[in-house]
Amino acid sequence: MVDAIALRDAGGPKDRLADIAGTIATAGPASNDELATYAELARQAAHGPAQDPAWVAAWIGATGADALVVTLRVSGTPVLALALEIRREGAFRTARFIGGKHANGNFPVADRPWLDMAGTAEIEAVVGAIARARPDIDLVAFDRLSADFDGLPNPLLRLPSTPSPNVALAVDLTGGFDAVLGRTSGKKKAKRHRSQERKYEDVGGARRVVARSQTETDAMLDAFFTMKAQRFRAMGITDVFGSAEVQAFFRRLFAEALGSSRPPFLLHGLEVGGKYRAVTGSSRAGNRFICEFGAIADDDLGHISPGEYLFFDNIAEACEQGFSIYDFSVGDEPYKRQWCDVELRHHDVLMPLTAKGKALALSLRAATRAKALVKNSPGLWQFVKRARAGLRGRD
Repeated sequence: MVDAIALRDAGGPKDRLADIAGTIATAGPASNDELATYAELARQAAHGPAQDPAWVAAWIGATGADALVVTLRVSGTPVLALALEIRREGAFRTARFIGGKHANGNFPVADRPWLDMAGTAEIEAVVGAIARARPDIDLVAFDRLSADFDGLPNPLLRLPSTPSPNVALAVDLTGGFDAVLGRTSGKKKAKRHRSQERKYEDVGGARRVVARSQTETDAMLDAFFTMKAQRFRAMGITDVFGSAEVQAFFRRLFAEALGSSRPPFLLHGLEVGGKYRAVTGSSRAGNRFICEFGAIADDDLGHISPGEYLFFDNIAEACEQGFSIYDFSVGDEPYKRQWCDVELRHHDVLMPLTAKGKALALSLRAATRAKALVKNSPGLWQFVKRARAGLRGRD
C-alpha cells in the first residue's frame, strides 16, 4: 500500500493534500481485503455499473486482470474508491477502468454527501497514489465518464477532460410510458407493436423472458454472442464480445447477479418458436435503467423487428419500476433515435505519469478528435462503415 501525499515529480500534477488535514489517498493491489473495503463503500455510495463490485469481481475472476484499488479517506473514513486495470498497450502501460471497452458511463464509487465537497486537490491525490504505487504506469485514462449520477457531479471531472467521440442516447421517462409514447410518435409505435404481436402469434407466439437461473443466462448469452458475431462480421469490425475471457466475464456477471434481491445486472430475451430472436443485457444504476448491449437474430423472423418489439416492452417496464431515464448507452443508431429525446455526453480524462505517457496522451487526443470529426459528419461516417464492410467481405 502506498500513501499519496505528493505525486511523483516526473510527469504528474502537484498534489495539494498537505493542506487538507485528515485526508489521504492510498493505492494497492486488488486483494480480498481491498475489494471488501471497496464493496462496503459501494453498498451505499453512488457508482456507475462498471464500478459495481459485482462487475469488478467478475472481470478480475474471468480475466486475471492486474488490478489496483485506490481509496481516498477523510478522517479514516473511505469517501472515494476506484478499481482499475493495468494493461500493456504496445510500448505503454495504462491504468483504465475495469472492463475495457465494455465500461461505459463511468462514475467512481463515491460517498454521496462528500461529492458536494470534493475538490481538485483530492482527485489529484488519487492520481498521485496510483503514480507512487505503480511507477511502471505511463498513463491513467478515465474514459467515458458520466457527468453525473442522480444529479451528483462526477468528481473525476475536476481533472482536465475532453468530450468522448461517441454520444450516448437516452429516453426521458418523466410522466410514465404513456407520456413517453406521447413524445415519440407513440400511436405509431403502439400500432406497430400490436401488429408485430399478431405476426408472432402466427408462428407460435412471442414470450419475453427475464433470465432467473444460470441455465437461462447461459442460453441467452449463447444466443447473444452468436448474433453479435454475425453482426460484427457483416459490419467488418472486430467482435469485442468474441474472446473467451470476455464471454466468461459476462457469464459470471449475470449468473452471480441472480443472487441479489434486486439484481444490478439482468438479461431479457424475446423467444419466438423456441428460439431467442432478440437479447438485451441491462444494468440498474440510481435513477437509470441502462441497456448495456443488445442483439437480434438475422433469420426468417428478422423482418418483424424483434429488437424493436423487445425494447418497447423493456422501456415500458422501466417506467413501471420508477426509473427516470432509459439509457441506450454509447452509440448513435437509428433504432435508438426512434425513442430518444436526451443526448448524454461522456468525457475522457488522460493523466500522463511519465514522458512516454505524455506522448501517448497526445496521440490518443488526436485520435479522439479524428473520430469525433468522422462521427459528426453523417456522410463521412456512412462511407467509413461501407468501406469497413467491403474490406471484410474480401477476407
